[in-house]
Amino acid sequence: MIATAILLTVLVTAVISGVLGMAGGLILMVVLASVLPVSAAMIVHGAVQATSNGARFVFLRNRMMWSVLPWYAAGAAVSVLLFVSVAFVPDPAVVLIVVGSFPWLARLLPMLRGLDVRHRGTATVCGATVTGAQLLAGASGPLLDAFYLETDVDRRSIVATKAFTQTVGHIIKVGYYAWISSRALPDVESIRLSPFLIAGGMLLAVAGARIGTRLLDRFDDRQFRRVTGPVILALGALAVAQGVRGLLAA
Repeated sequence: MIATAILLTVLVTAVISGVLGMAGGLILMVVLASVLPVSAAMIVHGAVQATSNGARFVFLRNRMMWSVLPWYAAGAAVSVLLFVSVAFVPDPAVVLIVVGSFPWLARLLPMLRGLDVRHRGTATVCGATVTGAQLLAGASGPLLDAFYLETDVDRRSIVATKAFTQTVGHIIKVGYYAWISSRALPDVESIRLSPFLIAGGMLLAVAGARIGTRLLDRFDDRQFRRVTGPVILALGALAVAQGVRGLLAA
């Protein structure tokens, strides 16, 4: 039953991400975190989301903003080095609250409303904070999207660029938590992390990404931006609620 629920959630969230370029990963992380231990949830989520985002990028690869990548990668490298030096399995509750608050702060504080990932400094900070959020809390959708608030390009370029950087981040996350598990948690939920569950999730992620990118063609840029704003805020609130719930349950 749990495996079926996970696979169904993978498909639905992959479609959502294919249309909006975000949101699905956060929803999936909330579900996984409620049924799996932290390390297991991170590994399953990373494998599925890397596949989903990777497929979405392949479908939209001609719209990738490659100029963002070097600066994003520099920021991401800083976070990876920091986490490897510390080597711990976090409690994601507090981080979910911080990540979920960011989209709201971006709309309330004037200094954050001008974020444009095409700027070198913004891309570097984006790479560092988003990668850090992925390693800490698994999902970083609301945080990532805040860096695209003033990126005046078409929706396909936004979705393609976010998909590529998220793919890299999720691969890093899988590697990090597999390393952590091999060192400190050798018996982490081996049954729930069966290759059949992960393989099935990856296949459904590709199918969902394809469906989602097809549906993306039905939106124009104005509709895309009008829909994503409220969704980002709603997901931010969901992340905060999940974080508070985790703190209260601790």
